[in-house]
Amino acid sequence: MEHADLLVLGAGQSGLASAALASRHGFARTLVLEAGEAPGGAWPRYYDSLTLFSPARYSSLPGMRFPGDPDRYPTRDEVVEYLRAYARRLPADIRTSTTVASVIREGDAWSVGAEDGREFAARAVIAATGDYGSPYVPDLSGRAEFAGRVLHAADYRSPEAFAGQRVVVVGGGNSAVQIAAELGDVADTSLATRRPIGWMSQRPLGRDLHWWLTRTRLDTAPIRRLLEKVPVSVLDDGRYRAALDRYGVDQREMFSRLTAEGLVWADGTKEAVDAVVLATGYSVCFPYLTGSGALAPDGRPQHRGGIATTVPGLGFVGMEFQRSFSSKTLRGVGRDAAHVLDRLRRQTR
Repeated sequence: MEHADLLVLGAGQSGLASAALASRHGFARTLVLEAGEAPGGAWPRYYDSLTLFSPARYSSLPGMRFPGDPDRYPTRDEVVEYLRAYARRLPADIRTSTTVASVIREGDAWSVGAEDGREFAARAVIAATGDYGSPYVPDLSGRAEFAGRVLHAADYRSPEAFAGQRVVVVGGGNSAVQIAAELGDVADTSLATRRPIGWMSQRPLGRDLHWWLTRTRLDTAPIRRLLEKVPVSVLDDGRYRAALDRYGVDQREMFSRLTAEGLVWADGTKEAVDAVVLATGYSVCFPYLTGSGALAPDGRPQHRGGIATTVPGLGFVGMEFQRSFSSKTLRGVGRDAAHVLDRLRRQTR
């Protein structure tokens, strides 16, 4: 069994930020366990055209500025390159191709087991695997008889495979709009939502929204319970709305069921459809914590601000609205990591 002061699970933005700050909080030896073949978390698996909604100047992790024009909106590949460059600078030991299977409290330490049989131990653990490994797939009536293709946005890469087809994108968030906008160029595309899309200007009064969030301190305000009730909005500087209009991508009320040939819309109209893309988000999921005492019966972590409330020495970084609006973002995970590390140090010293 290999020992460390701190085990960080996941080498995405949250895990890397946690590892970068660990030594400042008294954790001399940090091991990062990453299931993928390289650092970067879920970013390499996102669709090819993904673009950040935050400018580069608001997309940095602790201690390393995001390179290039600070006012541009970085692409997926730029984020991946940035995260891997960041990982190379860390004082932590990153073990890739290491999928964590179990995390159990034993005495005053944690025992972590990997799927390949390796074992690790530490006085503190940070779960930073996020939720992108557990796509939320709604129960679609008639799916079993549908002859077309149903896939989650997690499995969508580019529009070429859908050229000339009839495609319905389910969802009303940023990813749904981005995917529908590019599919509209090559396919007959509709957006299916349960409520009207809530558009939000990317640059109100000539300033990027993130400038306003920072100046008003709403980005870091501890209003998690309020944020969880706010409907999802789509940030746009006008290009996505224009693309939807240009390609004739319409928004419709969510369909009632799938059929062998297609689907039935809410008004009873039947239509042949080739593919359905589910941009329906992800579910919080920490399967390796089953049996640890850290999860509620519904599988959600029992925590306050990222610190487990039922077991000592365990923290979380990278959950949506964990402490603030920016908790799940490149710009926000560093603040949450520092908070969690400080509390873990007090618990385990």
